[in-house]
Amino acid sequence: MDTTHLYFALGRPFAPLYSAAMRLRETCYRRGIIKSHQLNVPVISVGNLTMGGTGKTPLVHYLARLLQSHGLRPAIISRGYGGTANRKVNLVSDGTELLLDAESAGDEPRFLAETLPGIPVLTGIVRRLPAQRAVEMGADVLLLDDGFQHMQIVRTVNLVLFSTDRLAGNSRVFPGGDLREPVVALNRATGFVLTGVHEANKERAEQFVDLLQDKFPQVPVTLTGYQVETPVQLSEGGMIETVDVDLVAKGRCFGFCGIAHPQSFLAILERHGLDLAGFHPLRDHQRYSSAVLREILEKARRAGAEFFVTTEKDLVKLARFAAYLPLPLFGLRMQVTTDEHFAARILHDVRSWENYSGRE
Repeated sequence: MDTTHLYFALGRPFAPLYSAAMRLRETCYRRGIIKSHQLNVPVISVGNLTMGGTGKTPLVHYLARLLQSHGLRPAIISRGYGGTANRKVNLVSDGTELLLDAESAGDEPRFLAETLPGIPVLTGIVRRLPAQRAVEMGADVLLLDDGFQHMQIVRTVNLVLFSTDRLAGNSRVFPGGDLREPVVALNRATGFVLTGVHEANKERAEQFVDLLQDKFPQVPVTLTGYQVETPVQLSEGGMIETVDVDLVAKGRCFGFCGIAHPQSFLAILERHGLDLAGFHPLRDHQRYSSAVLREILEKARRAGAEFFVTTEKDLVKLARFAAYLPLPLFGLRMQVTTDEHFAARILHDVRSWENYSGRE
C-alpha cells in the first residue's frame, strides 16, 4: 500500500512553516548572513527540487566523462548518503585506486569511483571540506552531486533535474508534498534538465518545458534520455567488467533494483525487449543481506528465470554475494543521451570561469 498521499495530507498544515524556513535560509545565504565559500576552481552542481531520484548520478557520470575527455581534471564531491564512513573527508577513490567499498562510501559514490577511472571521488557531510581536498589533489573542476540545496559552496553551473515521469510531483512543499523548497528557489538555477525522456513521454516533457520557459525564461532547458551502453557483471575479484550483449539478449531474466523509483528501471527493461520473467522493486539505497537475496532468488526460481539483471549501482553493492548466487547476475550500464548544445554550454561555462585562464 502506497501511504505517500496520506503522509502528504497529514503534513500539509506544516508545509508553510517548512517553506518559510527554507526561504529564510536562502535569504541568509544571498545576503551573506550565512557564508558561501568560493573555491578557486569552477563548480558544477547537479541537484533537484523534488524529493527522491531524478537521475542525478547518471548525469554526474556523463559530465565527469565529458570534462575528462576535454582535458580537464574533474573530481566528484558527494555527501555519501548511506555510507558508514564518517570522517570529515572520505576518499572513495584517488583516481587510481579504489579505497572504500560500497558499504563505507555509499552505493552512488562507489559506483562513480569504480566506473570513472582517473577521477577522484570524495565524500563528507560538510562538502566544502572534501571539495577543498580535491582541489589540493589537483582537480581543476568539481562536480557537486545533489548540490542544489547545498549553498555553502559557490557554484559556476547550477543544474536542476526533473524526472520526466514525475516532474514536480504534487507541486507542494515538504512535508505536504514532493518539493524540497518553494518553486521560487528555481531562480538560482543556471539550467534545467529533464531526464528519462523517451517517445512515450516526450509530449509531456515538451509541455513541461513550455511551463518552465514561461516562468523562468532566463534558464535554458535540456532534454535527456537513457540508452543501454553495455551489460556488465562482477569479476571474480568483485570489480565491474563489460560482457557480450548476447548474454542478456537471450534467455529469461528476473529484474530487481533498489533505487528511488524502481519502476523507471522496469520500464527500461521492457523498452529494450528483454524476456522478463519477473521484477522485484526494493527501497532506495537498499542494503543487501542474505535474507533479501533469498527472497529475490525464490521469486526468480518460481518465475523460471535463467539470470538476474539489475542496475549498475546495485551491482557494486553485491560484490560479496555474487559468487554464491545460483543464477548469473548482470547489470546494465546506462548512458545519458542529450544534444551537443548542452555539452558545449557546460564546457563554455567552465572555461569562461573568471579564474580559469592558464589552468590547463
